[in-house]
Amino acid sequence: MIRNKKLFLVVTSILVLALALAGCGQKPAEEAKGQKDTIVVAQSADAKSLDPHATNDSTSSNVMTQIYDTLVYATEDMEIQPGLAESWNQVDDTTWEFNIRKGVKFHNGEELKASDVKFTLDRMMKSSKVSHIVEAIDSVEVVDDYKVVIKTKEPFSPLLAHLAHSAAGILNEKAVKEAGDNYGQNPVGTGPFKFVSWEAGDKITLERFDDYFRGPAKLKKVIFRVVPEGTNRTIGLETGEIDIAYGIEPIDKDRVANHENLQLIEAPSLGMYYIGFNCEKAPFDNKLVRQAVSYAINPDDIIEAVLSGSGFKANSPIAPGVFGYNDKLNRYEYNPEKAKELLKEAGYENGFKTELWISGSLANQIAQIVQAQLKEIGIDVSIESLEWGTYIDRTAKGEQEMFFLGWTTVTGDADYGLYPLFHSSAKGSAGNRSFYGNPEVDKLLEQGKVATDIEKREEIYKKAQELIMEDAPIFPLFYKLQNAGTQKFIKGFKLHPAGHHKLYNIYFE
Repeated sequence: MIRNKKLFLVVTSILVLALALAGCGQKPAEEAKGQKDTIVVAQSADAKSLDPHATNDSTSSNVMTQIYDTLVYATEDMEIQPGLAESWNQVDDTTWEFNIRKGVKFHNGEELKASDVKFTLDRMMKSSKVSHIVEAIDSVEVVDDYKVVIKTKEPFSPLLAHLAHSAAGILNEKAVKEAGDNYGQNPVGTGPFKFVSWEAGDKITLERFDDYFRGPAKLKKVIFRVVPEGTNRTIGLETGEIDIAYGIEPIDKDRVANHENLQLIEAPSLGMYYIGFNCEKAPFDNKLVRQAVSYAINPDDIIEAVLSGSGFKANSPIAPGVFGYNDKLNRYEYNPEKAKELLKEAGYENGFKTELWISGSLANQIAQIVQAQLKEIGIDVSIESLEWGTYIDRTAKGEQEMFFLGWTTVTGDADYGLYPLFHSSAKGSAGNRSFYGNPEVDKLLEQGKVATDIEKREEIYKKAQELIMEDAPIFPLFYKLQNAGTQKFIKGFKLHPAGHHKLYNIYFE
């Protein structure tokens, strides 16, 4: 139940507005599958780049997952399976051999060779955006055209999980060098779909790659459309203009689920959503202020009003499905009086003014609730809404004070859930947009990387989570169920817990 009257009015206005939008522009779906060979997928923002080493955002990865393959990949059950590497062998604690499939073609007709794997991983290790994913690697050696040896600096248990990350998609050396700085707009992979065109802010078109090593997809074309407003994605489903819509807004879920021509798919994710604080900017350079804000925010109101119950309160920076998750952590339970005490102790008895940066309509609804809650303890919050690309760039530079964001532990391992967000070396674009640093946390995260004993690793990560929650560089709000709305005639589509959904197996029925 929402306790505060002013906050109740804010929440009510959000719900009323959402309901009004949901009732506009509805038309019955008229598109039958017919001889359809193209699928239209709607997502909330445009890709930033189609170069896996130039960005690590989800909307870009959703497209790149169709274009590239990785050496190994994780199934929907997070089991590691052979990808471009048909087999592998761990020679010792720091040495891995990978046998590359023969006859795999890139979209430009070149055959995949071990040299492309080395080129890719060497390039990835130099990227400011994604090097943290493979920073454990010391060297990549080409044995012959179809074998590479990867050596790590120290033992690194989650190596295979990291090589399954979408950012580790294997590139064609020739294509990258020919395109130069324009490679992100001219990607070449080995995946089931190849790049055709990109109309910035509108759509990206891919087409089937008939020489795909697993066999051609049943679809001829895939079009990713940019539809920022969630309700417009739902309307597009109803009219048949959209075949799959990622991220159905909570207010529209029943509308999709109850539609005779549509289906709603929901599944757990490895994602966590949070309010972040810039620890290098006053007043958030003071731990007491960060803790005060954490006590002043009530996630229950957000889950009730914005998510319509399709989420649950977070107690940790990583989700329950991630290895190393600490289920014993105490969250900051809603306590505005405690928040006021902490603000007084920090020297801000009369509160202060600050900005909360967001991107997207769902984030805006959440921000309004946070704004109202913080007003109750004397903090005057203005909401700054930015376009996604701008938001990612500027938060990476540290221009923000407070911000709302999510992080998906794509690998399913605490190393990727914690190191990019909280290690001091990852400040900025690598993931640590709180610009947080704690030598003790750094040490634990470094130990977790090299520990080979599973129980020891788990113990290390649980301790790291305790320290992070105490320091409060972020306030974990909730773990949200992921969803998608689709036309009923679409078969073979599955939601991946890492959030990057493959379209290769889709067919019409």
